[in-house]
Amino acid sequence: MADTLTIPQVVDALTAACDAIVAAKDRLTKADQAIGDGDHGLGMSRGFTAGKEALAAATPDTVGDAFKEVGSAILATSGGASGAIFGTWLRAPGKTVAGDTLDAEAYAVALESGAEMVMKRGKATTGQKTMLDALVPAAEAARAAVGEGLPAAARAAAEAASTGSEATKDMISGFGKSVTLGERSLGHPDPGSISVAIVLAAIADSIDAA
Repeated sequence: MADTLTIPQVVDALTAACDAIVAAKDRLTKADQAIGDGDHGLGMSRGFTAGKEALAAATPDTVGDAFKEVGSAILATSGGASGAIFGTWLRAPGKTVAGDTLDAEAYAVALESGAEMVMKRGKATTGQKTMLDALVPAAEAARAAVGEGLPAAARAAAEAASTGSEATKDMISGFGKSVTLGERSLGHPDPGSISVAIVLAAIADSIDAA
């Protein structure tokens, strides 16, 4: 359980996140079929497969570069709105996290900058049944736990994302294609928020194992 990660360890953590999304393809597809067009699982699987391949081929000079590699690959290959937003999320730390190690402070900054860029690009906010309902609480939880070290901050973020995703079941969609469902979107979690929770859980597990 490392309190800082080296660049290769960050690559390992992001690779684990890619693997987790690919493994969850069917789960994400079913979640999206309930309130969307059913392509979230396929798009995420395609994008994160490309992300893993990009990480394997890359030699990032900084922690931020590693995030940028995976985000750029997702942005280029996922397709659809989700691909653009998830690519934007994971590219954001490329501009905000420098250096060759990742500690709790840097991880909080990575999540905060990612959430900020998603809100800026997507024009959404919390409470609208989107990935932000997992990502924003995760960033806030990581920030609150910075003083406890990286493993604690990462676990807090993952748990907050999971709780936030679960809470979207009780929200009426206020953004995206599922808006047309109105109250019929109740009872179903947002697929994007599930994906955020999966990514952050995999990263937290990788940090615990480092």
